[in-house]
Amino acid sequence: MPNKGPGVFEEEIEKIEDALGITTVEKAVAWAQANSMWPDTFGLACCAIEMMSIVSSRYDISRFGMERFSSSPRQADLLIVSGRVTHKMAAPLRQVYDQMLEPKWVIAMGACASSGGMFNNYTVLQGVDKIVPVDVHVPGCPPRPEALMEGIIRLHEKIKAGLPPAYQIRGVAQ
Repeated sequence: MPNKGPGVFEEEIEKIEDALGITTVEKAVAWAQANSMWPDTFGLACCAIEMMSIVSSRYDISRFGMERFSSSPRQADLLIVSGRVTHKMAAPLRQVYDQMLEPKWVIAMGACASSGGMFNNYTVLQGVDKIVPVDVHVPGCPPRPEALMEGIIRLHEKIKAGLPPAYQIRGVAQ
């Protein structure tokens, strides 16, 4: 007995879905959020030099919809923390994060921002995830611009997959 397979109606529906790009509202919103992020930079050390180079023509961050670096946290939805954060800078960092609108994401760029790096002493915070919830950690000392772009692509994948931001998954010390 031969397998009947999809009927003419089902085949027509598949053709229409492929031609029109039918999706859900949630997926469309996630796509728009991922492709129009406005980063706010929090550069504190040598990693900031590498971060600044991603807007150059060589790396062209505008192809990801991120060419506009915001100077106000109220107009940003991505915080890129690069470099070592001292305990004295922890409060301003948290203030900048709290001023951002939701949904918001954080990238910890470099070994110092992720874990304190080689500065294991009483002045340097041993990871910004103790102050703000981090979505993506970019390793390296300092990480090259390609590594930051890889982190941005991973963040885009998380958003498009519908994963909630880190602040909705886990909290941080107040």
